[in-house]
Parts: sequence; C-alpha cells; structure tokens
Amino acid sequence: MKCNKENMLLYAVTDRKWTGTKTLTEQTEDALKGGVTCVQLREKNLDSDTFLEEAIAMRKLCHSYGAVFIVNDNVDIAIQSKADGVHIGQDDMELNAVRKLVGDDMIIGVSAHSVLEATEAEKAGADYLGVGAAFATDTKSDANTISHETIKAICDAVNIPVVAIGGISKENISELKGTGVDGVAVVSAVYGADDIEAECRTLRNLSQKMTGTMNTALTIAGSDSSGGAGIQADIKTMSANGVYAMSAITALTAQNTMGVKSILEVTPQFLSEQLDCVFTDIYPDAVKIGMVSSSALIKVIADKLNEYNAENIVVDPVMVATSGSKLIADEAIETLKKELLPIAKVVTPNIFEAEILADMKIENAKDMETAAKRIYERYGCAVLLKGGHSINDANDLLYTIDECRWYMGNRIDNPNTHGTGCTLSSAIASNLAKRIPLERAVENAKEYISGALMYGLDLGKGSGPLNHMWVL
Repeated sequence: MKCNKENMLLYAVTDRKWTGTKTLTEQTEDALKGGVTCVQLREKNLDSDTFLEEAIAMRKLCHSYGAVFIVNDNVDIAIQSKADGVHIGQDDMELNAVRKLVGDDMIIGVSAHSVLEATEAEKAGADYLGVGAAFATDTKSDANTISHETIKAICDAVNIPVVAIGGISKENISELKGTGVDGVAVVSAVYGADDIEAECRTLRNLSQKMTGTMNTALTIAGSDSSGGAGIQADIKTMSANGVYAMSAITALTAQNTMGVKSILEVTPQFLSEQLDCVFTDIYPDAVKIGMVSSSALIKVIADKLNEYNAENIVVDPVMVATSGSKLIADEAIETLKKELLPIAKVVTPNIFEAEILADMKIENAKDMETAAKRIYERYGCAVLLKGGHSINDANDLLYTIDECRWYMGNRIDNPNTHGTGCTLSSAIASNLAKRIPLERAVENAKEYISGALMYGLDLGKGSGPLNHMWVL
C-alpha cells in the first residue's frame, strides 16, 4: 500500500491507557468504522512475540477497511508483520539504515519539529512527516509544541504528505486550517472517546473540512420526481455516507410512489457534455450507474468512462421499477452487457435482473450461486446478487475472483421500499470512493440500507421512500 495524502487524512495512534470493556483491537475497529485512514500501532511494553501477533492481526484488520497500517519505532516487527510502514523519531535509527532494512516498498514516516528536520528527512527518502506537537498534549510528556507558523513553513518546504500530531481534538482541529497539513494524527481524541466510531466520524469530517479535501462519487442515472429513487436517492445516500455527490442525468421521469407515468430521455450529446464537465473538473473516486434506457446512452457512458479511466464503477442494471414499470429497452440490455459490465468493478442485480444476465431461472440460494458465477465468468466483474424476500430474508451473495460470500440480512417489516436498489448501489460506490475494499464496502452498505428501512418514512400512497438521512 502506497503513502499518499488521501490515506493520511485521519491517522490514529493506539494507546492502551483507555482500554476497558473492549480490547485495543476492538477499539481500533470502531475507529476504522468511523473513517480512520491510517493506524499506527504504538507499543512500549509488550514482549516481541505478543507484539508481533498483535501487529499481524492489526494489519489484517486495517486492510479489511482499506486503511494503512504503520508500526511505531520497531523496524523488526514492521518487517515480520508485513506492515505497510514504520514510523521513526529523530532519536531512533537513521532513516538510510531503516530503508536498507525495509526496502523500497515499505512506507517510512519521520517525526519532525523544524523545517531543517523536515527537509533532511525528505532528502533521505521519508514518505511522510509527523509534525508537532501542534497543541499541548498529555499523551506524550516529552513533546514540545511548535507554532502553527512553523507547521506551515514545513508544509511549504516539502513535497511529501505532512500530518499534524499532538493534542488534536474536534475542538481545535479547525485551528490548523491554512497550515497546509494533509491530515491529523490523534491519540486520546480517538481511544479516550466514549463512542469511538462516532468521534472518528466527526474527526474525519472536520479533517476534510480543514484540509479542503473530500472523496467524490458520480451517479449516472435518471431523475425521480418523487425523490425516492434515481438521482435523488443517490445524492442523498452519497451525502449521508460522507462523500461529495455529483450527477449526470440520463432521463427525466414523471413518477411517484405508485409508478412511472412517463420518461423523457436526454440526448447522447447532452449526456456526453455532462460527463465531460464532471471528469475534467472534479474527478470522481467512484461511479454509480443506474437507469439508462437506451443503447445510445449506454455507449456514451462506456466511451467516456474508458476515455477518463474511471475507477470503482458500480452498475445497478435497472430494468424494472419497484412499482413494476419497465425502465429499459430490450436492445439496450444487450448493449449494457457488452459495453458496461466488462468495465464495472461490481454489478448489483436483483433476482429478475440476474435471470436476464445469466439466462437462467433462479428459485433458491443454490441457483443464486450458479447465476452469480455465470455472470462473473461472462462479464469479468464482481457480482452482488440481491436475494430479496422472493428467495430469502434479504440475504445477498457477493461473487468475486477470491470468494463467494453471503451477507445475511434480517427481514425488516417495512412496505416502503422505493429506491432500495439505487440506495444500496450508491452506498457501495460511496464506500469504494473512500478506498474501502469491496467486501467491506458491501457490508457497510448493507448496514446503511438496513437503517434506512428500519427508521423508515411513511410517505405517499404506494411504495414509499426510505429514510436516507437516518444516520444524521
């Protein structure tokens, strides 16, 4: 895993001082759920065998959330545990010596307290800098604070990511705005919190605001005038999942909770211009594709995504609305198979859609596994086959090159399910935009949509919308 500004956004440094009913590993998982992008394992009193065992487990945990794993000070443990990196202080082993031991692929972070230390570390091959203490801190008694002017001077002097550390909390993080730091490292603000996940969610949002950075996602879909599905559901979902949402509209629909009355498709030229405007200005970290009703529009989307080397593409092959209205022309289905599925990271069909893509009838869980495998082999993309209540209790199947995994769901007694497919695929795209691995992205998305159903709304005379903002 490489070091970049994105994965330095919220950097958590472990501390056993606050472990109580939960273990350090459990606390760290809560932090990762809240959006921590990098974890530094700092241990001073463990024996080598216990330290190594803990480091290996922590690395696996971090990688399951797409986070970077760093070992503090101990080069041997970093190497043996196959950590992503090691962090050293000014009084530790020389950086050149560390590089010889760990090789070119391992990340090396260095603590710096002045412009000279920072520039010397960069010259010696450091991948990132930990700079501070930014504020007075109780977690490291020998830490001396440096001025924010010095932090800014360091950021101006180097071309590698800079992380501010020392006494940082949600109350003072905004004071670092304008210094140029790429993220913040926190200890007590994470591990001393009553609700670590919630605290990290707040810290990540504040760090994004302070650094002026945010993950982005693009939805390419139709508009739903009633707001429960399509573009409107996608934007709500992406916003609720902490990414900046953009849209390219494929069609306007006149619809409500009782059905679709009419569809007005945009021209291929106008869709092409929308996509150009997005990709040439705010490049999306992930793309969700929903309702596209014609071959011409599908070809435009495929051409543009290939032209701009789009990544993390999620295809929701919308064919029929929840109300039963048909939303795609027959010839467009073949174009979707040929043009879009081969470039997708994952496709999210329901049972009906999977039957079309796999050319088979699906009546039980075994059929779902056979169909998912067939779709994967035909088109080369991962498949999330949604079971729904017609086959099982909302148990979904993810088929990838590595595994066939079931996500078990509990039936939620809510008749208002308008836009569930749009919401799930957009939540997956949001997680992928944050560089969360697919398996975990699906798991997070399932948790999100379960909440949207559980804390549901009761709007309209038909199948009403979900509560997309339940997380707020």
